[in-house]
Order: sequence, then structure tokens, then C-alpha cells
Amino acid sequence: MNVGLKTPILPADQAAVTAAARCLAAGGLVAFPTETVYGLGADATSAAAIARLYQAKGRPSFNPLIAHIRDGDGAAQIARFDAAAMALAEAFWPGPLTLVLPKSENCTIADLATAGLETVAIRVPAHPVAREILRAFGGPVVAPSANLSGHVSPTTAAHVQSDLADRIDLIVDGGPVEVGVESTIIACFEQPMLLRPGGVPRAEIERVLGRALAQAPHTNRSQPLAPGMLASHYAPRTKVRLDAESVENGEALLAFGSGAIPGANAANVVMNLSMRGDLNEAAANLFGHLRALDANGARAIAVMPVPHHGLGEAINDRLRRASVERK
Repeated sequence: MNVGLKTPILPADQAAVTAAARCLAAGGLVAFPTETVYGLGADATSAAAIARLYQAKGRPSFNPLIAHIRDGDGAAQIARFDAAAMALAEAFWPGPLTLVLPKSENCTIADLATAGLETVAIRVPAHPVAREILRAFGGPVVAPSANLSGHVSPTTAAHVQSDLADRIDLIVDGGPVEVGVESTIIACFEQPMLLRPGGVPRAEIERVLGRALAQAPHTNRSQPLAPGMLASHYAPRTKVRLDAESVENGEALLAFGSGAIPGANAANVVMNLSMRGDLNEAAANLFGHLRALDANGARAIAVMPVPHHGLGEAINDRLRRASVERK
């Protein structure tokens, strides 16, 4: 293990894939790219490895983890699929969709990863590096975002290094990620329910299902149903002010689109999610821009309004969580 020393960063090639698989098999922690954000991987069947992951991230032990699976056949060994779950898996896997399903009788995912729940969160990632690592390892891998818990999620290997360089064993550098926000999470029980908006927009999921998704209640659970449901999550250290119509003294500005708001010229620093108002571009830039603004030393980050349609729902969800004051 390499914890406590400078964590090696390997370019994403076959040697890195082999090293990652060996490290995971030995109970190690490996950061690698997915199409959403960089994940911090650990053997999903090993409680000891998962405990190390919780410690490395400082992640609350009651927050369940997503198990990443190499293909649908592997997922079927871990969870029970109803018709709705099968339809969603066929439509969106591999891809940024997580399904929360009842555990199968032979589910091998460690209880620590499911936080004691009788359900398991699973997805099949689309990123070629993630898929090669899963294939080489041969089993399920839990892979929450590769950052300290509560910090902004990482979209580059450099982001991972800044948070976890002395806490984990290996970083596989596959370049910047494409989607930039985490996976959409759907619970498939009596009625499919949206637990977390993300990389697959609600409208596309509802089109496949042929019906509207139920909405999870916005409560401050001490026992979340799924990853990413803590009220204060994805939070930078700097205070975040949403739907800003002007920039106040000492604030940085997170802008969207080509328009301007009063005080923008006097902002400590300005970063724009997408000058052309493209929500896909905004999603890819979100966490990187928040990290950069958080490091600027401004007294607050003023955020211009972002539309709520399409990927805007996931972006606004992350911004809302980032703005929650932590106790």
C-alpha cells in the first residue's frame, strides 16, 4: 500500500489498468476516470477495503456507495431487476445512470457499502478506462467521487491529487471527464423514483418508462436511500449564494451565458460555466470552476441563475447542495 506516501499517477494505458486491478485485489484504493467524475475505487466485496475508503474520504458511514459493474450480467448477480429496471438498463447502460434495486439472494456487495440497507446501488460505467479496470479486476468496485467528503467532486486527476494524494494508493490519469456531474439515481421499487438528478436527464428516463418518475421527498435524512442524498454535499468551503442578480463586494462570480449582471466587473474573479449557455458544457465545467473559485479567497461565490431543464436540473441540485451551510 502507498497510503502516507506520495501517490503515483499513471497515464491510462494497459500497464496502469493492470496495476489498478492488482491494487484493488490487494485491498487498495485506486482513483480512476469515469464518464461522470473521477471515482475512488475499492473492492466492493471487501469490508476492510471499504472501511479504508471511508477513512480516506472522511465519508459518513451511513451514506451508501455505488457499486460499479462491468456489464449487465454481473449486475444481475447482485440485484433483482423488475421490468422498469430492465428497460432502463437496456436504454442507458453503459452510462451515467445508477439503479437502486433490491439485493439478490447471492449479493456479494459488503454490507458496509450498502450502509445496512436491503438495497444496492449499481451502474455500468461507459468510460473505456473504467471498463478496462473492471474487466481486469473481475468483480464489483465501489467508486464514490475521488475527493474528501463534502469537497467539490473531481473532474481531473489533478483534482484527485489535491485532495487525496497522501491517502490512497494509485491515481490513473485518463484526462478530463466528459459529463462532469454524477450519475442520475433511480430507485426501482413499486414505482420508479428519482433520488438524484444527474448525467441522464429526467425526460429521457420518463420517455423510456412511458410514465412520470416519482420524486423523492426533500428531507434531511440521517439514513439516506442512496448516495449523494445528504443535504449538505458537494460543498466548497466558501459560502455559495445562488440566483445572484448582482455581485457584492468581495465576491467571486460563477457566471452562465453571455449576459452580465451589475458588479461583475468588480468581482474578485469571474468564471463562466458556458458563455454560449450550453448546459452540457456547464455540467462539465461545474466542479472544476467551483474548486477554482473556492481557492480564490473570496468571501462568497455569487452564482448566476442556471436553467432547470435537461442537465440544468442536476447542475442546480449540486449548486443547492453546495450552498447549504454545514454545522
